[in-house]
Amino acid sequence: MKLSFHGAAQTVTGSMHLLELNGSKVLLDCGLYQGRRKESIEKNRNFQFDPKTIDAVILSHAHIDHSGNLPNLVKQGFSGLIYCTPATEELTDVMVRDSGHVQEKQAESASYHNMKRGEPPVDPLYTEEDAKAVAPLLQPIAYGQEFEPAKGIKAVFHDAGHILGSASVSLKLNEQGNKKHLWFSGDIGRRNMPILRDPVLPDDDVDILIMESTYGDKPHRDPEEAYLEMQGVIRKTLNGGGKVIIPSFAVGRTQELVYNLSRMYDENELPKVPVYVDSPLAVNASDIFRRHPECYDREMKELIQKGHPALEFNHLTYVKTLDESKALNMRDDPMIIISASGMAEAGRVVYHIRWALENKKNTIMIVSWQAPDTLGRRIADREKQIKIFGDTYNRRAEVATIGGLSAHAGQNLLVEYGLRVKKSAEHVFIVHGEEKGALPLMGKFKEYGMHNVHFPAMYSSVEL
Repeated sequence: MKLSFHGAAQTVTGSMHLLELNGSKVLLDCGLYQGRRKESIEKNRNFQFDPKTIDAVILSHAHIDHSGNLPNLVKQGFSGLIYCTPATEELTDVMVRDSGHVQEKQAESASYHNMKRGEPPVDPLYTEEDAKAVAPLLQPIAYGQEFEPAKGIKAVFHDAGHILGSASVSLKLNEQGNKKHLWFSGDIGRRNMPILRDPVLPDDDVDILIMESTYGDKPHRDPEEAYLEMQGVIRKTLNGGGKVIIPSFAVGRTQELVYNLSRMYDENELPKVPVYVDSPLAVNASDIFRRHPECYDREMKELIQKGHPALEFNHLTYVKTLDESKALNMRDDPMIIISASGMAEAGRVVYHIRWALENKKNTIMIVSWQAPDTLGRRIADREKQIKIFGDTYNRRAEVATIGGLSAHAGQNLLVEYGLRVKKSAEHVFIVHGEEKGALPLMGKFKEYGMHNVHFPAMYSSVEL
């Protein structure tokens, strides 16, 4: 019985862990690595195992850093089932197809700029057509329903409370009488957040825990404080005649932002200016949100029962066409634009930032963690000069970073999560975190007497 770490090991992106037992190989997640372009392409194209030998994938949720390399896996010969929750099935299909489209557009743009510099063209990591091959392999399984992805594995999804359909996975393993209970956290959500239920914590008989550590270095502040800060920044910018540009993950964060803006407008806390969600993927994702009330928390269900649309309000427009998107950049009136991607690495938001960056009236609002070497990180770090599509722009726009809106658990909940297995766990593997988040979390566990905690290196393996 062997566990290998092929992604999100001593970094946050590219979640991918390989479990081997009874001659079978099961992959936990298959995400895209995000970072420096050359390094990302190299890591994403080249698996350290033969995709044809993988028997099944268990997918924790649809975010691209967990699902985004599935098209490559299939393209290179994987033909097994991809187990996920019903909401994740729908979201993954639209997200990987959108990712394929983005990969094509990025390659096209890079090739154009390379041509001007006399450099060779760039091939996309995968195409939208490649991504379409993922959908037939998606196998939806409801929360709480046991399934057997391979011989000697009995698995159950539990609500992770991170995004719609997100799951932690309990895996009961049996290899020739060697029995282990492995729990894979996926991304751990937060309590008392809009729309979704709170995360389920691990069983107290877990032998092996693989858990994320994105914010292992600090507790999150109260979401209400973040809401009020966001409201203040938006009001100041709009009253000054500027635009608010918000790079946002199309799934989860966008719907939460819309929910919060709906509340602000209902309570007359903002000037009545237009709000645009400019991302075809976010539009599709919002439709999927409406189709999965089984994932809602009590407050969201009560709102809907009262007839409140929750993800709609009078001043909100979901932008569908590219021409509509381009037209927004030609306007000078105050507005709010929410657009993907969340790290501002691709999609329409890059153009909105480009057009807004040099106007001091505008604000670029960062509402989520930004991976190193991404455009979003450079903006969050308030660099004075920002390179976009090979051209350099002087940043005059304000930058606001709103902490507390994260869909990831903060340190307090992560510690509580890990301590659930203190008495039973043989090993706790800290993944999906940089040293900055992981090492303080490990320190906390040691304070509580947990000394079997590891921070595995990329491509390392352990016998269970």
